[in-house]
Amino acid sequence: QLQLVESGGGLVQPGGSLRLSCVVSGDPLGHYAVGWFRQAPGKERERVSCLNNYGTVPDYTDAAKGRFNISRDDAKNTFYLQMNSLKVEDTAVYFCAADKSDFACLMNDVDYWGKGTQVTVSS
Repeated sequence: QLQLVESGGGLVQPGGSLRLSCVVSGDPLGHYAVGWFRQAPGKERERVSCLNNYGTVPDYTDAAKGRFNISRDDAKNTFYLQMNSLKVEDTAVYFCAADKSDFACLMNDVDYWGKGTQVTVSS
């Protein structure tokens, strides 16, 4: 059973940056495609970014494109979401996720989830 634990959330001012980390245990990260999702209060969970298991094909939603960067370090069993130029509307609980299929994240249908980390963007 794969376990995922996020960290790096917090309170940041608009225009600031945060880097989220997701540490994976239970199986080598290299076997999995990974992704980040978020859920704002009163809204459904939405995809933010996906990365295939080779780390060669990142995908971003329009909201994340140009501001966020997804990356992975399989040697550390960790993947990341660097978030820059944060906006108030980025406020949400961010979840990391993983799946053996490269397509699962793009379909919002992944098997393994972290418990989430809160990101609050406010002045």
